[in-house]
Amino acid sequence: MTKFYQEITPGGYGIAIKQKDILFSEQSDFQKVEVFETDSDLGRVLTLDDLMMTTEGDEWHYHEMIAHIPMMNHKCPKTVLVIGGGDGGTVREVLKHETVEKVVLCEIDGMVIDVCKKFLPTISCELDNPKCEILVEDAIEYIKDKKNMFDIVLIDSTDPMGPGEGLFTDEFYTNVKESLKEGGIMVAQSESPFAQAESVRKMYVQLKKVFPIVSTYTSNIPTYPGGYWAWAYCSQTVKPLSYIDEERCEKITQTCKIYNKDYHLARFALPNYLKELL
Repeated sequence: MTKFYQEITPGGYGIAIKQKDILFSEQSDFQKVEVFETDSDLGRVLTLDDLMMTTEGDEWHYHEMIAHIPMMNHKCPKTVLVIGGGDGGTVREVLKHETVEKVVLCEIDGMVIDVCKKFLPTISCELDNPKCEILVEDAIEYIKDKKNMFDIVLIDSTDPMGPGEGLFTDEFYTNVKESLKEGGIMVAQSESPFAQAESVRKMYVQLKKVFPIVSTYTSNIPTYPGGYWAWAYCSQTVKPLSYIDEERCEKITQTCKIYNKDYHLARFALPNYLKELL
């Protein structure tokens, strides 16, 4: 009998994936962490509290978008903070940029890091890079006293529930803003504008209280709710598309499955319903 992993959105629809062996399943101090093998083109899948986080087959749709849009918009990103992102995919993409001297990964759940290193090596492959500092701690506390430290902050969080809930507050966003150097950029994953519209709306209301420049960009992610995802681009001074490093862009495009300059330029064009939501 065929087994399926199923994830249903509040709207009553979702995805189903043919499931083979469960490779790991344990309860950490924060959440249920599971990796299973699929009988599909998606390969292995990581879920947290039974919600899809990443798959070997389509992870690049997410990780290339969260990293390269802001990184290319900065003239020389040297210091990067990744909040969440224990699977390592965002760190991997950040370290494609030769300007980067240090990337700090602040992940609250050490089990996620350990499990992804063992079972998802193509995603976690740069977590042992000497440029990467891994901190297993609460980013809400970590960021409180960090002033003028980072060129880029990427909030690669779970949904606004459980351990990720505190990453969607005015206080947290204010602390992130203060941790940025002059010309710094923050990007945060901001849910599905189709499947999670109300969560998206609330998040952008909060962000606009904190940052003078708040924009959104979108892309498709086949296995995420609605198949369509948004990221919040925030800065005090740097507008999106105001700068793209042409030389870096050309080099990194050769390593990517989705990112290129034309695709980058098109990401900030929004459909009418999303413009109205924001």
